[in-house]
Amino acid sequence: MAAELTAHELIAKHRPTLDQALEAIRTRAYWSPHPEHPKAYGENGSLDMAAGKAAFDALLGTRLDLGQPGTDDWVGGETSPYGIELGVEYPHVDVDVLLPAMKAGQKAWRDAGAEARSVVCLEILKRISDRTHEFAHAVMHTSGQAFMMAFQAGGPHAQDRGLEAVAYAYVEQVRTPDTAEWTKPQGKRDPLALTKQFTPVPRGTALVIGCNTFPTWNGYPGLFASLATGNAVLVKPHPRAVLPLALTVQVARQVLTEAGFDPNLVALAAERPGEGIAKTLATRPEIRIIDYTGSTAFGDWLEANARQAQVYTEKAGVNTVLVDSTSNYKGMLSNLAFSLSLYSGQMCTTPQNLLIPRDGIRTDEGPKTFDEVVADLARSVDGLLGDDARANALLGAIVNPDVKARLEAAAGLGEVALASREIASPEFPGAVVRTPVIVKLDGAKPDDEAAYMSECFGPVSFAVAVDSSADAVELLRRTIREKGAMTVGAYTSDEEVEQAVQEVCLEEAAQLSLNLTGGVYVNQTAAFSDFHGSGGNPAANAALTDGAFVANRFRVVEVRREA
Repeated sequence: MAAELTAHELIAKHRPTLDQALEAIRTRAYWSPHPEHPKAYGENGSLDMAAGKAAFDALLGTRLDLGQPGTDDWVGGETSPYGIELGVEYPHVDVDVLLPAMKAGQKAWRDAGAEARSVVCLEILKRISDRTHEFAHAVMHTSGQAFMMAFQAGGPHAQDRGLEAVAYAYVEQVRTPDTAEWTKPQGKRDPLALTKQFTPVPRGTALVIGCNTFPTWNGYPGLFASLATGNAVLVKPHPRAVLPLALTVQVARQVLTEAGFDPNLVALAAERPGEGIAKTLATRPEIRIIDYTGSTAFGDWLEANARQAQVYTEKAGVNTVLVDSTSNYKGMLSNLAFSLSLYSGQMCTTPQNLLIPRDGIRTDEGPKTFDEVVADLARSVDGLLGDDARANALLGAIVNPDVKARLEAAAGLGEVALASREIASPEFPGAVVRTPVIVKLDGAKPDDEAAYMSECFGPVSFAVAVDSSADAVELLRRTIREKGAMTVGAYTSDEEVEQAVQEVCLEEAAQLSLNLTGGVYVNQTAAFSDFHGSGGNPAANAALTDGAFVANRFRVVEVRREA
């Protein structure tokens, strides 16, 4: 079949965007080609808000046939956290048939070169972007994110992260020239002369193991980093969040076909209930790269057992905010309240432990005791979520029963400063919506330590009383070193405390946000500028996204000839 999209056309269409992305990762300045506002979509054939919802509704109860080889069954069973049965069926594959088929197209994909691969990836992202409203509903009804968050985080922000990975992949691949003329003088004898050819070659088939909470945001970096570096990619979604990644695979296969490449370079591996195919796939000899977001236990298992693969993991951590002092007390409380509430705390970057000196803190409103700070924060969260409509828009739905169980159990761990309450969703009566709980703990009590030194994923925060800011700094260090952290926050108007916190984060490799009181929050990161995770502490062995995230997905092979 002749290509409908030539390399020349794709380069002309997407090279300017690639160049802007390359400039953005160099300068770290704000940039995004993907609009954040829903009303920005709807032109040039893109789906508008109503059409996007209609497209999602049309998927319900259907069979998503991707045309993959090796399909031996149809599987499904997703139920929205909002109480809707999705009823979509996906191909279940015989991996002994699918994996060889995926390898077949890799030579042509390798030989296409870094630029051609990059612009094909950008075409995939452009078509996903055109369907952002449809994808937003798919993310919402698999993750439990409220619509606006699903739209932004599951749409433009995820697409930005995918593009960022392509940009880094391109930089690393073109770092070495395609060819070089090598001449070594030999004095009176003729010089030695060689022509050298350098080719980036893929490691092999990559496996993306998707997560339930952010299927596209966490899935796209690994998917596009591997694809752009020449690897075939097998996507294994979380059983409760298949649809967004299945649609992604569908788009990728369409674009690859139109560009003259084998569509089997990207494929889906959906599973039967309880089948647990991730372990089986992860240890297959064909799988040479693995990207995983999820629990520490399975991430550790992958790192220990998938020895044939380069494994990139984002696991769990205990995110901490140190509160020493502030020159904007109301701003601090408002910022923290939003950070604790967004998506019901179901973000790997949400703060869990708030370390506060038991003698209190200095503020622009005068001294505040530990109890006053915690009570004021509780009131701030209550004020933010006091209106049920606004609360539903911020909290979304609890993604699974385990989160609800942890939330309910947390109240028994200490003195409850803010009790969680149930909120009804008029639009989705089946949704489980809960406000955050804040529990007071004592940093000096061993029984309390067992609680705050473990990740309690969900809308649960611990206000931990410590003897001093110096003790808080040391507890912060120990927490990062032993448990890891995706994010660290600190509030202080003391230069020495600020320097001490910064030094801990530099030594323990944790990303730090200082004195956030406005519209930027510790649990949000911007593509092309912020690094998500560092790869330097137990929470993750990789950062989204940097050179290290892409450089080991390919190797450079040299061919030398005498000139």
